[in-house]
Amino acid sequence: MKPTPLLLQGQNYLFRSPPKTLDFQEQVHRMGMVDEGDGSPVPCVLVLARSADMEMNELSIALAERGIRMARIDADRCVDLPLTVYTDAPLVELDRWLLRPLLVWRRHFELSALPVEPGTLAGAYAVDQWGAVANWLATRNDWAHVNPTRSTAHLDRLTQLSDAASFGLTVPRTTVTTRPGRTRPGGAHCIVKTSGRHLLEPRPGVQHGLFPRPLETSRSSDAPESAPVIVQQYLPSETELRVFVVGGRCIAYQVDKLDPAQLWVDPDAVRVTPTTVPDRVAAKLLALARYWRVEVAAFDLLVTSKDHVFLEVNVNCDWRWFEHRAEDTLVSDAVHEWVAERFKELLGAGKGR
Repeated sequence: MKPTPLLLQGQNYLFRSPPKTLDFQEQVHRMGMVDEGDGSPVPCVLVLARSADMEMNELSIALAERGIRMARIDADRCVDLPLTVYTDAPLVELDRWLLRPLLVWRRHFELSALPVEPGTLAGAYAVDQWGAVANWLATRNDWAHVNPTRSTAHLDRLTQLSDAASFGLTVPRTTVTTRPGRTRPGGAHCIVKTSGRHLLEPRPGVQHGLFPRPLETSRSSDAPESAPVIVQQYLPSETELRVFVVGGRCIAYQVDKLDPAQLWVDPDAVRVTPTTVPDRVAAKLLALARYWRVEVAAFDLLVTSKDHVFLEVNVNCDWRWFEHRAEDTLVSDAVHEWVAERFKELLGAGKGR
């Protein structure tokens, strides 16, 4: 019998994501509470997400307050969705609405969330078709994009680390291996991380966590893992920082926790407080964001006795939980304002006509 992969041992995080829309604009349009206009294409912000993306549900309300139309295609609700995308014009017919996207944002549009039967021909067909179309929508040149996919598709954790080091940020010593027991970069104490996503979704709407965990020093010549994992040098730290970059601005929170996975498995024990980062560190983070062409992202840093250590950047970042713990809305306010201003710039420039 093959051993259970290291990152699947002792992981009890489970999140069920119901495919129920909470999007304000979608609901009021479906109820006929909005003037449909004269039939001309309506400029909009188009979001590719999933129903449980509360950041985008909140953005829908914020944009409605500013008179900006937002439409969405959710991975967990897209099967049988009435959709036509015109290839000779930057127009989208979504259900009964004719839209002209100016700004497209792909977040949490995971193909594993499609409500199809896994292992069947029909299921594989739907996943393949939607994967191709979603990638095209997220890269089409007729409209602008938040965090363009062409620039962020390569942002795996290993590329992030090498790029961060090239910009002068300190990074932990790191190895990728299928034999974590034989590899200890930087010393005896190491952390094991997934080389892919933090959440696995083997069944639509059911997500399992793959969170960092200490590598036991007793593991020496164990059998190979079924897939490569990241083994990273353990660095004692005073605290951690989550730094959100929104349109060239840094918004930082100090995150105090006892365990790398505590953020997910015991969130009530995590303390989050607003803070700042040194100007020299902020300058490097903003330079990296410009290099990667990301406008909304979250950087994770360790604060050691001597330095700020780069861990990773999360492009599909969620911020409402951090705001809730810190009792503020700084990131939400910044994101809503940035998206609205970017939409107005594109509308004024006639982008997508």
